[in-house]
Amino acid sequence: MKIRDAVIDDLPRIIEIYNSTILSKKVTADIELVTIEDKLNWFYQHTPSRRPLWVAETEHNIIGWISFQDFYGRPAYSGTSEISIYIDENYRKKGFGKRMLTYAFIHCHQLKIDTLLGFIFEENLESIRLFKSLGFNEWGHLPAIANMGNHKLGLKIFGKKINQ
Repeated sequence: MKIRDAVIDDLPRIIEIYNSTILSKKVTADIELVTIEDKLNWFYQHTPSRRPLWVAETEHNIIGWISFQDFYGRPAYSGTSEISIYIDENYRKKGFGKRMLTYAFIHCHQLKIDTLLGFIFEENLESIRLFKSLGFNEWGHLPAIANMGNHKLGLKIFGKKINQ
């Protein structure tokens, strides 16, 4: 597996992977499929030197992606970043998620990140297991906060301090 900075030509595949999770209603708070146009600003907010968007490839096929986003948008939180990871359903439960997140941990120092946060729906047990297996702890719970149409989901906040 190779991890690299995403380029604009990767955006259709990034969106394809993301959209594949929407229908389950347990991974993301988007409830309708997104388009390239919907995600253009999001894409350009990522910069390799500060808040990267990375894709993971095997045999030149993008199998997943990781993004970093500012937390709360105030200067005192500049060392804290929300991390998101999405993997093509055909590559889940094969160790790629652990490898991708470990890669992210290694680069936190150069990104000036000392705290990572993951926001995970309480029903997304696979992601919770992944984050816990890599040393994230539950730091918060927001019960029944996301209206998913026919039901509400709670959101768990997982955090990890990165040794710098």
